[in-house]
Amino acid sequence: MALIIDHNTTYRIPKNPASPIRHAWEMVKRDHEQVLGAVPRLISAEDEPADVVIRYAEPEDRCPDRPEAFCFRFVKYGGKTELHIAAGDDLGLVYGMLEYSGKHLGVDPFWFWADLPPERRISVELPEGDYDSPEPFVRFRGWFVNDEVCLIGWKEEYPPTREVWQPVFEALLRCGGNMVIPGTDLPRHGVHADVAAEMGLWITHHHAEPLGAEMFLRAYEGKKASYQENPELFEALWEEAIEKQKDRNIVWVLSFRGQGDQPFWINDPAFDTPEKRGEMISRVIRKQYDMVNSKVADPQYCVALYGEISELYKAGHVNVPDDVIKVWADNGYGKMVSRRHGNLNLRVPALPEPYEKGKHGIYYHVTFHDLQASNHLALFPAPVELIKGEIEEAFRVGAKDYVLINSGNIRPHVYTLDLIRELWTRGEADTEEHLGSFVRRMFSSGSPEIAEMFRDYARRTIPYGPKEDDRAGDEFYHHPARIIVGHWLQGKSDQPHSGLYWTTGEVGFPEQVECFRRLCADAIPGWRELKERIERLLPELAEPDRLRLKDHLLLHVELHLSGCEGFDALGKSYSAYREGNYPLAFVYASQAMWNYRKGQVALQEAEHGKWTHFFRADWLTNIESTVQNMDTLRRWLRMHGDSPDFFAWYKQFLMPETEKYIYLENTHRNPLSDDELAKRLVDKFGVPA
Repeated sequence: MALIIDHNTTYRIPKNPASPIRHAWEMVKRDHEQVLGAVPRLISAEDEPADVVIRYAEPEDRCPDRPEAFCFRFVKYGGKTELHIAAGDDLGLVYGMLEYSGKHLGVDPFWFWADLPPERRISVELPEGDYDSPEPFVRFRGWFVNDEVCLIGWKEEYPPTREVWQPVFEALLRCGGNMVIPGTDLPRHGVHADVAAEMGLWITHHHAEPLGAEMFLRAYEGKKASYQENPELFEALWEEAIEKQKDRNIVWVLSFRGQGDQPFWINDPAFDTPEKRGEMISRVIRKQYDMVNSKVADPQYCVALYGEISELYKAGHVNVPDDVIKVWADNGYGKMVSRRHGNLNLRVPALPEPYEKGKHGIYYHVTFHDLQASNHLALFPAPVELIKGEIEEAFRVGAKDYVLINSGNIRPHVYTLDLIRELWTRGEADTEEHLGSFVRRMFSSGSPEIAEMFRDYARRTIPYGPKEDDRAGDEFYHHPARIIVGHWLQGKSDQPHSGLYWTTGEVGFPEQVECFRRLCADAIPGWRELKERIERLLPELAEPDRLRLKDHLLLHVELHLSGCEGFDALGKSYSAYREGNYPLAFVYASQAMWNYRKGQVALQEAEHGKWTHFFRADWLTNIESTVQNMDTLRRWLRMHGDSPDFFAWYKQFLMPETEKYIYLENTHRNPLSDDELAKRLVDKFGVPA
């Protein structure tokens, strides 16, 4: 026996549904219409039969007795079979409705972000058989929508509106997530937290904003941000935050860092020992803990053991109440060790000791922004086996109560976010099986070649250091390049730039430039080969799959390739400059600009349809700034011998010999543009394009 779902199917939802149920119903209604071509009919009368009944569980359902669980039960009523989706709480009903949408209507968790609409069908056959939702491996599972400049710049309105946030939170819910930090330091009048709560998600906070309170210096301009001196002012902000959120599902973040996400002792030098710092942090955490406990029934807490707090905790200087989840963080590159600060890279293990008491979780990056080698616009640069290994190891040592994933702008990171979905649901993942499944979902007309291309992507990234996570993301090509141009043009080439030591070591500036150039030049053939393979396959794919492969892999390859080619040309420009060959340096600087501009073009080509302007707020990797830096460099180089009339190089290299000595100067007053001069000198010098 089977239940047939078609355009005549009727639904019933709870009377006066809670906000999360209303949102989930709007999703199911839309999905039903997309798949079956008709808006489903909603039955309001309790005694009238409906094909699909969405309701709260009753004892006889024997639904799993835990938060957020749901069950499917096939019930005979009035001579027909009904599917009952039942749960004990709102979020359980949301997950049940989305499971129905995904499993039976065929809606992918990332349908919106991957432009993957469900297949149109005349009917769907549901085989009868009870179903109980499995218990997710991790209790609190969520995204930190961080460094979200693409989401901010996508639409004209600021802060981002519901139109932007709803697809983010829908995808998270479809991935089984139940918790979110909805954005980074957005204006407090924004709707981000309201929409997340309306859709049923638990809200948690950035570690620099304990309890979700307003930043001290915003609230008290001119006051000293010292808890030692102004405890009542800090506590007033915490009290206000607790009152505002006490009726929502909150995982309260207990923390104490300084203003601007830096250690408080930077601005308060009295705290000059680990003992003093740890005592202050412990005292503040206990105060925040007691304040929440006095206002909220059965509160859920966590504390971020991030950066210096992790080191103080491991040294025994920070005390945390037993029922607080201790959240350990990776280094931004996927390794569960302390992050690099400038050139300091201690790589202190950032996991609890095996069998350490209490609750533990992790904060993990599949995307990162640090202006060194992180991936912001492009995919995670290391093999996904690193993600699997690090997260599974965290689970093995007990960090499984909480997983918060830095999800960035969602769209560029669908592949890795989908892998995390499997890890936090099952506690383990087979990366090969997952990749095969992901490719089949994304590319219905595709081939096994696509899976191999995703594997090869991580093989092509630059290994700039000895560790497995020392792999270059898109920011590697830009901020260091801008550092080099600035240092060079400021006349400081006689001394190294310490901001590059993390890659080059303590060598001279020319060696630093050559180190980056060589790393990038060596990677160019691999990126070109992968790009050519993708382009050869594209004509064989159906148009939707072709566009999807361009957006979710080719774009990322082009960002790396254009970055490598740009940095290689920049290094050659500096070498020519050092040799006094200013016209050749000008040509290479122009090529650097043209190559970097290819990355801008790739982003623009990915802004089709609903994605118009999605990348216009690329303020972090900031390819446009790199292009402008290269333009500044070549203009400066043209001053070296072509100034003041900007005709000398044309006369020296391009003017026919017969004209050089007989032309009348007053007939040659229109100098070539930088682009035109550079293009013609490329041909003259025989420089490879």
